Amino acid sequence: MSEDTRPIGRTHRDARKSPGDTTVMSRLNADEPDVTLILDLDGVIRDASWSSAISGAIPGEAMREWVGRPWADTVGEVGGDAVRRMVEDARAIGVSAFRQVTQRFPSGLELPIEYTTVRLGGRAGLIAIGKNLQAIAELQSRLIAAQHVREQDYWKLREIETRSRLLFDASNEPVLLVKAENLRIVEANPAAIRVLGLAPGWEFLREIAPKEQEPFQAMLLRVRQQGRAPGMMVHIGPDREPWVVRASLMAAGPGPAFLLQLGPAGSSQPGEPRPAALPVEDIIDRLPEGFVVVDHQGVIRRANRTFLDLIQRGTAGSVIGERLGNWLAQPGANLTVLLANVHRHGSVRMFATTIQGDLGIDTDVEISAVGNADSKPQYFGVLIRDTSRSASLLDDEGYLRTALQAITEQIGKSPLLELVRKTSAAVERHCIEAALRRSDGNRTAAAELLGLSRQSLYAKLSRYGFDSASSHPADDSE
Repeated sequence: MSEDTRPIGRTHRDARKSPGDTTVMSRLNADEPDVTLILDLDGVIRDASWSSAISGAIPGEAMREWVGRPWADTVGEVGGDAVRRMVEDARAIGVSAFRQVTQRFPSGLELPIEYTTVRLGGRAGLIAIGKNLQAIAELQSRLIAAQHVREQDYWKLREIETRSRLLFDASNEPVLLVKAENLRIVEANPAAIRVLGLAPGWEFLREIAPKEQEPFQAMLLRVRQQGRAPGMMVHIGPDREPWVVRASLMAAGPGPAFLLQLGPAGSSQPGEPRPAALPVEDIIDRLPEGFVVVDHQGVIRRANRTFLDLIQRGTAGSVIGERLGNWLAQPGANLTVLLANVHRHGSVRMFATTIQGDLGIDTDVEISAVGNADSKPQYFGVLIRDTSRSASLLDDEGYLRTALQAITEQIGKSPLLELVRKTSAAVERHCIEAALRRSDGNRTAAAELLGLSRQSLYAKLSRYGFDSASSHPADDSE
C-alpha cells in the first residue's frame, strides 16, 4: 500500500460515529476486506488497495489506474446504480447497506464483490470496503448445476414410474402390492380386481386357505432376509382356486412392501390340452340385469356392467371394496334388511327398493339374492332388476289416464267401493293390453311380464272380453 493510504486507519478511527457504524465495524473486524477504495465525497477514487487473499486472483493489477476515475465507471452496467446509491447513503447517514456489484479490474478481470461505504470524518471523504464473493458465486453455480441434475433425475424417475404403472395395469396376470407389516393390499391391478375380486384395503392373508397362511408368511420372511424365495402354490378366494404366488420386496413409503405376482396353477400334465373354461364371467358381465357379489359385510367383490349403469359409475374397479348399501336409498329396504332376510330364509325374491345413482338419478328396482351356502353364507349373489321400465306400461297411449278420469267424474254418484272396483278393473285391463302389445300377442310372455300364470291370464282375458283371435296367437305351442 502507498504512503498516501497509510493514514487511512487513523482517519477511519477518528471518523465521526454515524448510525449503523457499530454493525458495519463488527462485520469488518470479523472479515478482512479484500478491496479497499478511498473516495472523495463525489465518489471519485483517490486510492485503492487489495489484500493478500485476492492478490492471487489479480496478479500484477495496476490499481493506480483507478485513481481519478469515478467508482461507478469501474463496475458493470448494472452495478453503477448500486455504487451511486451507496455513495449517496454514506454521505447522508454515514454508512450504506451491503450491496453486490461486478467489479471490473484494469486488466479486464471481473469479480463479484460485496461493498459497503462509510463516510470518514469531516471532508476526508468516503471509504468503500469490499469482500470477494467469487467462492460463493462458484458454490451458487455448483448448486444450480446440482439442482439441474437432480431435476433431470427426477423426470427420469417419473418416466420409469409411468412405464412401471403402464406395465402394472396392462398385465394379464393379477399383481398386488401389499404392506410388509400387515399384508394389507395397497394397490391391485385390474386383473386382480377382475379375476380375484381383490381391492385395496383388504388383508391378503385372510384370502388364503388357513392351512397355507403359515407357510406363506415363512416364504415372505425368507424374501425379506435373502431377497428372493421360490414361489409357492396357495388357494385363494371362496372357491379356493390354486394360484402360484411369487414375491419380491420393494422400498415404499412409509414402509417396505411386497410385490405379489400370481399365476394360475394348471392341473393338467405337460402336453395335455387344458379343458376350455366356460365363459361365465363374460355372460355375467353381459347380463341385462344388474348383478353383484358381496361378502357378509355387504362389501362388493364383483359387479357387472348393468349394475355400473344403474349406479352411474364408469369402471368396476371404482366400486370394488365399497358397500352395496351406499346406493340403496329406500328406508326399510336397505342392505341390512336384505342380508337379514337371506340369512333367515336362504334367498330373497322381488325385494323392492330404490337405487340412487351417483349423479342423482333414482331407479326403482327389484332384488333377488341368495347366499353361497345354506347356513352362515360368506358371500351373496344379488340380481337387480330395473322395474321403472315395466312401470311405463301404465302410461301407454294414455288409455289409463282417460279411464281414470271417467271414474273420477262418478265421485258422488257411485259408492266408494264401486269406484275402487272399477279403478282396479281399468288398471288390470290396461296392463293386460300393454303386456300383450309388448309381447306381440304371446300369452306366455305376457303372463311372465305380469307375474301371472297362463291359466290366470286366460281367465282375465275371458273376463274382459278380449278377442280370442287376437289374443290367442299360434305361437303358444298349443
